[in-house]
Amino acid sequence: MDWTTEQRNKLHVFPRGIEMNGMVPENPLQWTSKYGSVAVSTYDCCTLDGMNEAGLGVSSLYLAEATYGERDPSIPGLCSSVHVQYYLDNFATVAEAVAASKSFQVQPMLMVHQGLDAKSPLHVTLADKSGDSAIIEIFDGEVSIHHGKDVTVVTNSPPYEQQLEYLKQFKGLGGDKPLPGSFEANDRFVRGAYYLTQLPNPPKHYQAAVAGILSVMRSQATPLGANDPVRPNVAATIYQSVADLTNLRYYHNVTDMPNLVWIDLKNQDLEEGAQIKTFDLYEDREAAGEVSGKFHPSPPVAWQMAGTRIPM
Repeated sequence: MDWTTEQRNKLHVFPRGIEMNGMVPENPLQWTSKYGSVAVSTYDCCTLDGMNEAGLGVSSLYLAEATYGERDPSIPGLCSSVHVQYYLDNFATVAEAVAASKSFQVQPMLMVHQGLDAKSPLHVTLADKSGDSAIIEIFDGEVSIHHGKDVTVVTNSPPYEQQLEYLKQFKGLGGDKPLPGSFEANDRFVRGAYYLTQLPNPPKHYQAAVAGILSVMRSQATPLGANDPVRPNVAATIYQSVADLTNLRYYHNVTDMPNLVWIDLKNQDLEEGAQIKTFDLYEDREAAGEVSGKFHPSPPVAWQMAGTRIPM
């Protein structure tokens, strides 16, 4: 996740059975969470990343080209603040999530960058423990889906289809150009795609598997302080997450803290009626390793309503 300001990340554990709605004023999508999850909230109002107990991982990243179209109140609505949480709450596989992705209409919350409102232009990535994955993008209100085990890398702009075309120009990926080194999202996409092919397969051991994925992600990261004053999608990397969908272990690293933390979801109480629990990384900058014991009961997240401004 790259952004120009600190997002005050918190980690939450959500049990099954939570009543949720789509956070749009008219005809909101309604559901009761089927699966428990661990999720990253930003600004205490939206989920941008997480993993559920069935082994589905979901993430959201800035995509400047995304546009949501005019609201059609005859279709159940879902604010971008709960788009990721909706998938975590309801689906065990990428195929299930993809099948449902055109049955509702996503509407934006408002993000602020350099004093200007942005209609939270985001795309969503999904992966499950079978190795299946997908990218969901929205243009002029139309849902575009790339789905399959070959969908393995994503950054920000441009849209995924254009990223794939750009990729073909570089050595080891179909072309003869050397690997690019800029902060641009399409160059970071190329580096990620190439370095992913260099990881030992199989890895030497479990820890090497996690470290290998982190090493690829760090090759795509933007240094602290490297922020484009105009484009929020060209900004410093502020956090990285790794979701082990097989063993249900979720890793998280805030970039301005050198410590890696993780949580074993199998050790959490996810039964219906259990308490929501939260760990605030910014309140415990010395935390490292398995942090399940640092989660404490907390009130529900105050999800952001569509059309309203995030208190950034």
